Amino acid sequence: MTLTKFGLREWGLSALFALLLIAASITLAILHAPATGFSLALFVLIIWLGIAAFFRNPHRKIPADVQLMMSPADGVIKDIEIVSDHGIEPFAGQDALRIGIFLSVLNVHLNRAPSDLELTYKHYRKGRYLDARHPDCHKENEAMTIGGTATVNNFAFPMAIRQVSGAIARRIVCPVEIGNKIERGAIYGMIKFGSRTELYIPVSDDFEVQVKIGDKVSAGISVMVKIAN
Repeated sequence: MTLTKFGLREWGLSALFALLLIAASITLAILHAPATGFSLALFVLIIWLGIAAFFRNPHRKIPADVQLMMSPADGVIKDIEIVSDHGIEPFAGQDALRIGIFLSVLNVHLNRAPSDLELTYKHYRKGRYLDARHPDCHKENEAMTIGGTATVNNFAFPMAIRQVSGAIARRIVCPVEIGNKIERGAIYGMIKFGSRTELYIPVSDDFEVQVKIGDKVSAGISVMVKIAN
């Protein structure tokens, strides 16, 4: 387990601040009030560990079966539905199947590619910061969408992944650009604090959804879709 570079500013600066506070607390404990000083030092350490834990990057062993598409995020499946008002270029003129995942502040917030993906589309949408469980958050909240041509065992199809901000999440990290190729299971971005991630695939019998609403999933290791082709 490591800490992601996407949170270097947050966990790095908070570590420096925590060290200063711990030093001051220990000084207080040695010179004046041992119980109070050491209690404050322990409290500061626990707070910093909580901040660092949010930016954790656990090792994930991606399944070898090339017919499988993996979850792009940790969290709980909130909705699975066919949508036509998605506004995603790779699906222009056609419906898409959307699988929505809710991420709480306790989840790992790194996003991974469900399958090999060549980016041809990237779009940022300004928006509101409704709670990620709100029924309108996918339409109104700030969001970043990437998409393009996905490949599973030489079967090519359009795919998109949307990062959606929540009431607490106020920063989407997505450094990949059009023309990049992302391997299945590779980390491509992060949403900082509570949020929502959506996977978009074609509406076709070639895709067998392997999850249901309420299932807990983990990015890169939980099977989201199986290709029947």
